[in-house]
Parts: sequence; C-alpha cells; structure tokens
Amino acid sequence: MKQIEVQILQQSYLLSCPEGHEGRLLDAVERVDTAMTKIRDAGKVRARERIAVLAALNLAFEIADRDAADLAARSAERKAAPAPAAGAPTAQHELPLPEADDERLRALVGRLDDALGGDGRLL
Repeated sequence: MKQIEVQILQQSYLLSCPEGHEGRLLDAVERVDTAMTKIRDAGKVRARERIAVLAALNLAFEIADRDAADLAARSAERKAAPAPAAGAPTAQHELPLPEADDERLRALVGRLDDALGGDGRLL
C-alpha cells in the first residue's frame, strides 16, 4: 500500500492507497473537497463534521440518482428493442441490475430518505 498526503477543506490527511489507484483516490479527494468547500462557502454550516456528513449525503445522492437514471435508460432500451421472432429462443427474465447491486441501491436510497426526512419510498 502506498501512502498519499492530501488536503480536504484545508486539513491534511495521510491516506493508504493500493498501488496503481492513486489517480482514482486523488479524483475522489478532489470531489469530496469541492463538495465540502461549496457547503462551507454557502455560510450556513460551520462545523466540519456536519459539512462532511452533508457532502457525503450529497455525493451519495448523486450516485444513486445517476444509477437510477442509468437503470431507467437500460429499461427503456430493452423496451424499445425489437421483439424476438416467433419461435426464437428468449432469455429468462433479466434484472436491470444484478440483484446484489439492486439491493444495495435500494438500501442506499432508503438511508438517504431517512437522513433527509423523506417519505421512505424506495425507487
């Protein structure tokens, strides 16, 4: 494991990173720092811990939203695909996402709803 020193919201952190994944880690650090800086600069939240939680929720929501959009696009593509010819073999019912990913996404959206005071409906 390689160790990389980074700055997030003007505070240094020493992070461990698998060899070859430094670029991905630095991209993630930049996203987190940008999200936290926007919240801090908005002036409504000052506590670093609250800024971090809000930034994490915002980033998680963006990921869930993007995953849901990808899921809808795949579903629309599947519906728009021509029907198989009569007598042609057809695949078993396919889930838009692997079952484990679908469950993880639903759990994430549920946690976000709870944290944000949502109505608890999943996708």
